[in-house]
Amino acid sequence: MAERRSVWLVRLIVLVALLVLGNLVNDARLDMKYGWDVRVNCAAVEAHVDGLDPYFVKNLKGTKLSYPYLPVTLDAFRPLCAGGFLVGHYRGLYLALAILCGLLLPGLGRTRNLPDVALRILWVLGAFVGFEWVVASGNFAILGGALTAVALALLLRPAAPAARDGRDELFRIIGAALLGLVLSLKLVFCPVLAALYFLPLPRRRKLVLIIVGAVGFALPILSSIAFYPQLSSSWLLAITGGIPDQHSVQLDEINPSLLLLARSVMDRVGLADSEAIVFAVYALAASALVLAPLGWSMLRTIGNGEGSLPARLDRWLIDHPDAAMRFSVLAMYGLYLCSPRLKEYAFLELAVYAAVLIVDLPAATLAAVLTIGVAIPTVVSLTGETIEGSFIQIAVALACFWIMLLARSAPSVQVVRAAGVEPAQRLRTEGF
Repeated sequence: MAERRSVWLVRLIVLVALLVLGNLVNDARLDMKYGWDVRVNCAAVEAHVDGLDPYFVKNLKGTKLSYPYLPVTLDAFRPLCAGGFLVGHYRGLYLALAILCGLLLPGLGRTRNLPDVALRILWVLGAFVGFEWVVASGNFAILGGALTAVALALLLRPAAPAARDGRDELFRIIGAALLGLVLSLKLVFCPVLAALYFLPLPRRRKLVLIIVGAVGFALPILSSIAFYPQLSSSWLLAITGGIPDQHSVQLDEINPSLLLLARSVMDRVGLADSEAIVFAVYALAASALVLAPLGWSMLRTIGNGEGSLPARLDRWLIDHPDAAMRFSVLAMYGLYLCSPRLKEYAFLELAVYAAVLIVDLPAATLAAVLTIGVAIPTVVSLTGETIEGSFIQIAVALACFWIMLLARSAPSVQVVRAAGVEPAQRLRTEGF
């Protein structure tokens, strides 16, 4: 039975891989001018080098789009844009970085092996067509994805002997700081840092990691204000729509987020003009679809016992380190999914979080998330249907979230091994 299950799952993975490869090749063959975001970003860097204000679109050559990042990034991105190499060769470089994400991402509670790494790479390249959007737009979300993979590899370190504990703690601190730094690229994702509380560590050490992450998040903002005060004022005007006659995230907002979904629903009933009502519906949707199921799952898992809820939670997390790390990553995924501004290319970073989890799913669950999260959006893209302005990405990402959350009730690896089935034969019959 295990061998038969392996055969059909391998065939499904191969089919999905062919779909993803075909989609990327098809995009590369289209005669379209891709890479608008990488051109904007490097044009902004060049304008800054020339002494111009890069937040005014009139100072950017060859584009009508605005530069969205903090002023400190203008000097940070300068080596990337030097000589025009990135603009001319970004496709190959982005592909290499996406593959690197799969190579860097950690395995939880198991040794790394080639099939797991290959599965992570496939997921990063194909999940929610986020990477396709990154390649099409040339967005720097690929940098965020690669740095997120490094941060997760540092944070999700297995329990170590006391002799190595100090070194592993240093790695986790660096990982938390790096995660905060990555989240500062797009400020709306900062709640993801709260998921660090679910790591299997004593409460004090978890709070230290959250504080370090918050410092990493705040550092680029404070550096921009301190060293680029004039540009900081321009940046604030640009993102809030205060500069007339140019693109801004405030005025030109089209993205497949829960906030835009709430606004679309309210528009149908004639209440879209009330920001308070729209935000209330958005908060209700995020709570009902993501946050409440996440909290209920954790409460159901830890059960009743002695002591306060935080004490029971801390004790359970330390007693179940592999499950705790999986839940921490799932919480990151959920909090990222709730973001009010989840652009099409941002789903690449969402895929990086999920890639940590998928290899440990039971076979049927893995088949479901590959079909829903990769195959369906890829087929939609191959048919030529545009995903921009639709809610396909958020729908498939939510479906995968619920599936992975339900998979926590699957049999544990210890039970399966006790039955005499080796991991290589079962192809992920363990869950959380």
